[in-house]
Amino acid sequence: MAVSFIILAAGMGSRMNSDTPKVLHHIAAAPLLHHALTAARSLEPARIVVVTGHEAAAVAKSAEAFDPSVECVLQDPQLGTAHAVDMAAPLLKDFAGEAIVLYGDTPFIRPETLEAMLHARARHSVVVLGFQAKDPGRYGRLVARDKELEKIVEYKDASDEERRITLCNSGVICASAKTLFDLIAEVGNANAAAEFYLTDIVQIARAQGLSAGVVICDEAETMGVNTRAQLAEAEGAFQSRARAEALENGVTLTAPETVFFALDTHIGRDAIIGPNVIFGTKVTVESGAEVKAFCHLEGCHISRGATVGPFARLRPGAELAEDVHVGNFVEIKNAILDEGVKVGHLSYIGDADIGEFTNIGAGTVTCNYDGVMKHRTRIGKRAFIGSDTMLVAPVTVGNDALTASGSVITENVPDEALALGRAKQVNKPGLATKLMARLKAIKAAKGKS
Repeated sequence: MAVSFIILAAGMGSRMNSDTPKVLHHIAAAPLLHHALTAARSLEPARIVVVTGHEAAAVAKSAEAFDPSVECVLQDPQLGTAHAVDMAAPLLKDFAGEAIVLYGDTPFIRPETLEAMLHARARHSVVVLGFQAKDPGRYGRLVARDKELEKIVEYKDASDEERRITLCNSGVICASAKTLFDLIAEVGNANAAAEFYLTDIVQIARAQGLSAGVVICDEAETMGVNTRAQLAEAEGAFQSRARAEALENGVTLTAPETVFFALDTHIGRDAIIGPNVIFGTKVTVESGAEVKAFCHLEGCHISRGATVGPFARLRPGAELAEDVHVGNFVEIKNAILDEGVKVGHLSYIGDADIGEFTNIGAGTVTCNYDGVMKHRTRIGKRAFIGSDTMLVAPVTVGNDALTASGSVITENVPDEALALGRAKQVNKPGLATKLMARLKAIKAAKGKS
């Protein structure tokens, strides 16, 4: 069954009190829009159309960065949800499959729920996603009888009796693309807000003798984000779910409530994650690896048996092979560390290739940036880099080579060679005592003035 998605992302989100479009605010290190796109892409759709409006260029750029095949259309002016969906009609007019409408500010719709809506289409021309609300508030109400949906009523247009209904509208709708756009063509704006409501298509469908049905999901799936408080609530909801899933999948979290995942974090079974670990996007931790306390990871891959931290930072492009050890206060960026490499503490390894079983001493820095361009450091197998070595890239250190502590390495080091790059040490007998006495006298004189 061919499926297309129309994701509405045109709103300003004025209640966020922000210059950033609402759908570009982040939860789990990713824009809200990316959460909706992730749900859509899980069904392997033939087409995804994002309807933009406020700050359209920024929203389109974000959508296309997530998936270059996404198509974006502009809604201007913004005349309601039916009008927004209709903006996708020129792109999908010849599409013969199903169309599902999602919202860029509703991040938690599950793929299983979308699948259930598609299955329900075998019985109904239009399928609406609803939920039983603990506090229905100002949600639109689903008026149903004998499992058939009769209409959707917006709160501001609902009667007192209709407002007592607890079955509420999520806004998510599924129909064939042709049926969807045919019904939208009949929608008017004779309502309190003078807008074209997508919800009106249910009543129009029923008037045409078409069947409408409801799929009910958990209320938590329908959480929308309209304010900063709701954004924080959504972050908490995502993290709670992600932690529970990690534990269920065999990951050890020693202090689950302190670990923060990204939308696309992947962790293998029997991995161990310590307290206060923060995951940015594009992180994979293989089975049996360990990330210790207070680490920050983004754009990196940690292989089986590797250990990271505590207090380490892995930045984009960090690739750790099996049994690599990255210790405390180490930063790795755009670097490949082969099997068994050890970087114990207090080092920066950026734009580098480190051969297997090489040891990097404390205080080592790959000096990779000349103020204009980045340069790469290459270290061979089984090398020993002494503490406080400055490797001025581009530079190569050979297999089984050694650098003396405190060296500044500016030239290539051959295999099995010892490199010393220290300035000559000069000792001045008695000068330390004289110098300290002079400094103390200066300090005392300043105190009297």
